[in-house]
Amino acid sequence: MALLQWLKESLRPMLLIVSIFVVLLTKFLFINKSRKRRFNLPPSPPMIPIIGNLHQLGTNPNIALQSPAHKYGPIIFLQLGQIPTVVVSSARLAKEVLKTHDLALSSRPQLFSAKHLFYNCTNIAFSPYGAYWRHIRKICILELLSAKRVHSCRYVREEEVVRLVRRVARYYPGTTNLSKMLGLYANNVLCRVAFGRDFSDGGDYQRHGFQKMLDEYQELLGGFSVGDFFPSLDFIHSLTGMKSRLQDVSQRFDQLIEQILNEHLGSNKIEEHKDLVDVLLEVQKNDSDGMPLTTDNIKAIILDMFAAGTDTTFITLDWAMTELLMNPKVMEKAQKEVRSILGERRVVAESDLHQMEYMRAVIKEIFRLHPAVPVLLPRESMEDVVLEGYKIPAKTRFFVNAWAIGRSPESWDDPNAFKPERFLGSNIDYRGQEFELIPFGAGRRGCPAITFGIAVVELALTQLLYSFDWELPPGVTAKDLDLTEVFGISMHRREHLHVIAKPYPSMKIHDTASLEGI
Repeated sequence: MALLQWLKESLRPMLLIVSIFVVLLTKFLFINKSRKRRFNLPPSPPMIPIIGNLHQLGTNPNIALQSPAHKYGPIIFLQLGQIPTVVVSSARLAKEVLKTHDLALSSRPQLFSAKHLFYNCTNIAFSPYGAYWRHIRKICILELLSAKRVHSCRYVREEEVVRLVRRVARYYPGTTNLSKMLGLYANNVLCRVAFGRDFSDGGDYQRHGFQKMLDEYQELLGGFSVGDFFPSLDFIHSLTGMKSRLQDVSQRFDQLIEQILNEHLGSNKIEEHKDLVDVLLEVQKNDSDGMPLTTDNIKAIILDMFAAGTDTTFITLDWAMTELLMNPKVMEKAQKEVRSILGERRVVAESDLHQMEYMRAVIKEIFRLHPAVPVLLPRESMEDVVLEGYKIPAKTRFFVNAWAIGRSPESWDDPNAFKPERFLGSNIDYRGQEFELIPFGAGRRGCPAITFGIAVVELALTQLLYSFDWELPPGVTAKDLDLTEVFGISMHRREHLHVIAKPYPSMKIHDTASLEGI
């Protein structure tokens, strides 16, 4: 009897696993057969029962998805676990998804990590399409990210660029970890604009462990979560430890932002120096649209700014400096333009930037080759749509491979070469009207922070190119640089960029007083 009881107890977990496997396999076969009968789906690579095409994503989905596109065409169907998915990889089809069928494809899938990190997806990026999302998007466009608001934050960008230059200069004639410096710059700008607080070296920054929290936040948000592809097996998140990690980091951020909100209550700042928390609290107090913001809504929106703003700014600047160091003739041409416009002024003003045609072409070329979010945030169809003659059912997840589009020979000559000259005299821009270049997305779900993001990138890159002559450390060549990217919603290089930054002769970089006017 004891042996029989032991066998029962031992077999129970195995029977559970087998039962789950049988149920999943049955559902997989039935759903796929039913879907094929009812819909004319795009071509698909071969699938494996239960997991479908999940095994084909690899560690770099943007690259992995380019290969089947070459074989099957610019629109493919993938079965990712239980999630039917369509991937498009051409400018023409991106226009169909992001413009022609924009409304039908304007919702977002409810990812497990986003639910925990953004207060049940009440932020802008992951909120499902509906009245609430339209309301907060309106607030962002009119209140948080308007041209007037972006201009009022100019003094923050200018001051943080000064600090960036000083940090870099401090290490000459030795080697500096430029990636670390650029990350600090991006985080500091966002912290000051959003919180009115300085989380840079020392003080609050270290006391709250802010950088570590932010790194973990980005990892959890962008990481591969098996549970998101098997909604019926929600318990997987607990088994993998994903749920407990999400709860821990979201609780720590919640406590920090709660403290910051309390500090802001009752503040009486002048309009020009109000940060985003001030603005949101004011909107909450005065909102008369019948949909008042809750405190959790405010927290979600603020965290959205960090998730969307810090990593993307850092990635763009890091890739810009990497490509310029790998292409010294382009670097020389960009520096010549910047220095000829500034002369002896030493200080880049935002009013100078529109004159720097080649510099702007460099940034466009970075967006083309290295979009910070290489596969745009997923959309979810709210109704059946017909795309390229294929009938695709509602509740299908859509991915636009912006990375593949930026490297497509259909849209670009010599697509893998770094050639900013291709944009000189060209009308192609990155604001979502030309679909060959869509680093910020397009349509209703396009990034509303384009103006802010571009201002942060342009000013820093231009000042760095003016202030220093750049080279790789002794014994290191461009071929030695590790260009491997780390998987996530945003994709940054695995290895930091180490450089030698020699102060430009007219820049008295070690004389602190000479930088006070920047």
